Amino acid sequence: MFWWFERGGTYLRCEAVPASVGGFELRVVEPDGSERVELCADSVALSDRQREVIEEITRAGWNGPHGWNV
Repeated sequence: MFWWFERGGTYLRCEAVPASVGGFELRVVEPDGSERVELCADSVALSDRQREVIEEITRAGWNGPHGWNV
């Protein structure tokens, strides 16, 4: 699952994917291509952390989320 955020003509992407070691990875990809990856043990932890990250991003002035499910 992907979410896009826009601010001033630049884009930030968040994605949640199954981790190869079990659980899920929550990735935040900045406009410059740098990534922050967090491992969540299960879907409950992932959901909680997604909510927190989306709140942080929107407080920083990003518009969204605009979602895309894969």
